[in-house]
Amino acid sequence: MSTSLHLAGPEALPKLITMVSALHQSEGITTDETQIGQTIAPLLNGSPFGCVYLIGPKVAPVGYVTVTFTWSIEFGGLIAMINEFFIRENIRGRGMGSDVLISLPRALADAGVTAIHLEVGKTNARARGLYERLGFVARDGYQTMVRTL
Repeated sequence: MSTSLHLAGPEALPKLITMVSALHQSEGITTDETQIGQTIAPLLNGSPFGCVYLIGPKVAPVGYVTVTFTWSIEFGGLIAMINEFFIRENIRGRGMGSDVLISLPRALADAGVTAIHLEVGKTNARARGLYERLGFVARDGYQTMVRTL
């Protein structure tokens, strides 16, 4: 399978708001459509901090992946963070997630990215299994921590 990835532009905002809302609802994340739109819009308008790819047909995407960028001395330069990764529930299990996680790292490496980080829910065994099969590993001795401002 060769799943299409398309860099999302401003015209994708309504579709992304719908998909992000679905992901957040399934994960128990409290956001609203206004907040989602305000947060995604800069990424669709060329922000250097990240981008959003639509998964599947451009006119009727079945998912999205949001990638943000930062710098790491430990990992030798530019690194990416898969901030959100969503495929509509009714089409999961068809290999699209694997395709994305095979093609996306290639594209990011060509752009100078040296490592990709992601987070997965502790109880999300299905996603964890996918990520492990595709070479992602938990970092022993590390735990993600956050402080909201």
